[in-house]
Parts: sequence; structure tokens; C-alpha cells
Amino acid sequence: MAVSPAPVSENPIDFRAPPPSPIASGRRSLVTNDEVLTEYLEHSLQVPDLILPDKFFPKQNSLENPPTIDLLALNLDEFDASLCKVVESIARNGCFQLVNHGISSELVSSVQAAATGIFQVPPEKRAEITRLPDKPYGFEEVHGEEAGSELSEEFVWCRDQDLKLTMERIAPVGYSNFSEKLETLMTDIEKVSGKILPSLLKNSQTKFVYGNDDMVQGKELGTVCCLYKHSQNVLEDEWDSSLRYDVIKMLIRGTDYSHALCLHLCDGSSEFHVYSKKGWVSFTPDKNALVVTTGDQIQAWSGGQYKHVIGRPIFKGEEDCISMAFLYSPPTFISNSQSNKEKTISLGEQAIMAIFLTLVYQFLVYFYRNF
Repeated sequence: MAVSPAPVSENPIDFRAPPPSPIASGRRSLVTNDEVLTEYLEHSLQVPDLILPDKFFPKQNSLENPPTIDLLALNLDEFDASLCKVVESIARNGCFQLVNHGISSELVSSVQAAATGIFQVPPEKRAEITRLPDKPYGFEEVHGEEAGSELSEEFVWCRDQDLKLTMERIAPVGYSNFSEKLETLMTDIEKVSGKILPSLLKNSQTKFVYGNDDMVQGKELGTVCCLYKHSQNVLEDEWDSSLRYDVIKMLIRGTDYSHALCLHLCDGSSEFHVYSKKGWVSFTPDKNALVVTTGDQIQAWSGGQYKHVIGRPIFKGEEDCISMAFLYSPPTFISNSQSNKEKTISLGEQAIMAIFLTLVYQFLVYFYRNF
């Protein structure tokens, strides 16, 4: 007996697609819809202004003038007990001041005067000598909003022949004279740094000595000079905004150059700011004193006793000023712990040696029994 098919429902489910949305016809109506849509998107997609809470922003703390080291009175050959308290302060704040350093103030003024011509290079020519990852010298590139936030211009100088040839071609007349004077000043700075660094390490918890074996070579660039042109006649609100921007940039970027010490020539500055991961402190430098901050190399060599910090001078006046920061990296340095460290053989090397000796033993036994 045949089975009859199931009866079809009188009201089948309707799977038809929904009707399309009405589209305004006519050019005039279409333009109106576009304007409404554009206005809606502008209001709905607008990114809100976000303000970082103060408790997350590193607060500026005032600091009593950091300790001062008299280079003439410094005992370079032996442990100097007078430096113990100074070393403790440096370990906390990462900076100190240096007096009786022997750097000629006339030479410094001469270099600063000649450096004003460097910042007169027009923007279209600066592009040729802008700093890049493979070219760590030249002008610091400024992007978009940074142009309105920066209160200083930066130029990085080093002993590089390509830099010299390019600047002599695009810079105003007198670059060779500026380069020669800066070379003389940098040599004096390196002599001073070479005297300070051993004393700091001798008085640290980890002992270091110079040597000829197992030397750790410094950066190929050697000492680098960062020149800053500080703009003046800036409103107070612009100062606050720029300083906050500067703090964030320093904490994020740090410094592009590995160094042991940074010597700042900033006589006449209103304040000096020291940035670190722990916070942001400021003080007023003494007249005719060099401000020295500690770098990443001395932090590693001292086992973390000295902290890596970044320093920036602040000038508030009616005239533009030039300051210089010399990032000193010694050519050679050696640690007692590295030079006196006993040589050990790894487990992998021991296993290879055991296998080798076993094969040699088996070969000798075979040779003895058969011959």
C-alpha cells in the first residue's frame, strides 16, 4: 500500500530576504544624505582628549644641589675616603658637579658662538644630514606636534669623516673652524672624564682596574657631543607643556648612545633636570661647574650601584643659548671580576671530551690486542 506524502502546511515559513533600505532618489536628496552621514561620523568617531592622571605622571621634586667634586683635590691613585659620602649621593641621584676641572671658559664660549651657525642651516638642507639608525649624527628630526612642543633644537657631532664632508658642503662658512674648536674641547673633556671614572669605580662596591688583557672595547663612535639651541621668550604654559612632553620622551626613548659619563656644559642655566625611572628631580647648578650624570656603562660596571639617568639644562631668559653634552665612552676598560674569573668547562664540553677519550681508549685497546 502506497504511503501518501505528508500534507504541505497551508502557511509555509517565509524565507524571503528583507526589502532593501530606501535610497533617496535624485541628486539633491543624495547630497543631503551625505551631509547627514558626514556630520554623524564626525561626532561619533571623534577621539576624546585623554589626560594622564597626576598620580601616574612622574612628579618633579626639588633637589638640593648635588655633591661637588674638586678635580684638583681628587686622589687619583688611592682610595679617597672623602668621596664615600659623595659616592652615596651619586648612587641615589645619578649626578654630581665638578669644579676646578681645567676646561677653558674661553674655549667653551668660542665653541658656543661658532655653533650658532650650525642651527642656521635651512630645513630643506637639514634633511640631508638628519639622524637615522645607520647614521647616528646630524640634526634631530622633529615630527608633527613635536615641532610645537620642543623648546630646543639638537645637533649631534662626532669624529666622522662623512659628517665633516657633508656639513662643509651645506653649512655656512666657518664649519671647519667650529669643528676644530670642538675637537679640541672634546679632547679636554675626555682627559677630565678619564680622571673621574677610575676614582668613582675605585670607591664603588665593585672594584675595577685598567688592563691590557680581555679588554672591553668602547663604541666605535667614541665620545659624542650633543649641541642644544634653547629658545627663549616662551610663555609659562608652553614651558609646562614642553617639560611634561620632554619627561615622557626621555623616559620612553632614553638615550641613543651607550656611555659611561655625560658631562654637561650649561653655565648660566636656570635649572637642571635629571630624569630616571624612579622620578624627575631638578636643581640650580653652581656657576662655572660641570654637571656630570652617570650612564648605562657605569651602571653595568658598578653592578647597579650607580644608576643610569638623563640630564637636561633649562634656560629661561631673553636670548637664545647653546649648551653641550659630551657622552663619554672610554676606549678600553676591564673588571677585576672579569680578569680574575676562573675559566670553567661546560657540561657539553665535558661530555664531548669523555666521548673522545673513550674512543681513543677503545682504539688503543684494539691496536694493542691485534698488533
